[in-house]
Amino acid sequence: MTEQNTAEAAPVAETAAAAAVPAAAPAAAPGDRRKLFAALRWKAAVLVFAAVGAGVTYGITRPERTDIPGLSTRNDGRWTYPTLAKPALPAGAPLAQGPDNKAGTHYAPLTGLLLPAPEGAKPDEGVKTDKDGAVSVDAFLEEYAPDGRAKLKEVLEHEGLRQIAGRGWTMPDGTRTHVYLLRFHAEGFVDAWRGCNVNTQPAGAPVLELDRSWREAEDAQPSPPRPIAGYAGGLDARRINLYQEPRPAGGEEQTKLGCLQAGDVQGVVIQTRKSGVATVPFHQTVILQSQLLG
Repeated sequence: MTEQNTAEAAPVAETAAAAAVPAAAPAAAPGDRRKLFAALRWKAAVLVFAAVGAGVTYGITRPERTDIPGLSTRNDGRWTYPTLAKPALPAGAPLAQGPDNKAGTHYAPLTGLLLPAPEGAKPDEGVKTDKDGAVSVDAFLEEYAPDGRAKLKEVLEHEGLRQIAGRGWTMPDGTRTHVYLLRFHAEGFVDAWRGCNVNTQPAGAPVLELDRSWREAEDAQPSPPRPIAGYAGGLDARRINLYQEPRPAGGEEQTKLGCLQAGDVQGVVIQTRKSGVATVPFHQTVILQSQLLG
């Protein structure tokens, strides 16, 4: 794998007809770039999307690895994702993070906002979808310890859940990734849902702790978040929380959990791997999925 998919902003064409042709973004000032990547501490660079009206698509470029300070080593373990694009919005629908959409409602198809699998991945049947990519509540709750499923199901069925979409893949090194997007009736329901936090008990991982490397990067970010080079409006780390099962001894499996909130959508990223989940692809996956929702 020779390329990093996360990149700086690439505004697309100014009309729907030309939307598929991205334009190169101006380079960030050297000082800004150093500040950004010092904060990220060699983690995956983020994607940035720019929108020009409703109903257009959004292109993303992939820079050469040597263009990213601190990430010049080719074998750092990151995955190579295909070129990404957000789905077109219905005519007249506002952007999820647009100034005319205070509620943060996502009008794009939920399955279109799911992160695609990276190169070399094979589909993982652990994510059970119907022919349209939707996931039932019961199928989603199989990700949790059996003792907690009944309570979570009651909350999901009576507290504003509209839809769940999911995708899963397995990489050649055995890392399994399950990504779910849960759409609620409003952002308030997402804030109230307690199915993705440090007290969550994924199946096979009864105890979680904070992902310390992510917390270090979060602590290095300005507070409150403000626009910085390489981000669309700044990365609001308050809406992204990462947890991990304490690293197992020997060849036992480890689970890491990423929780992303974006308006009316809750994102859940679960990665598992024997002998431990690698940090770089886990953070990379969470950042890319967050930017697709942003």
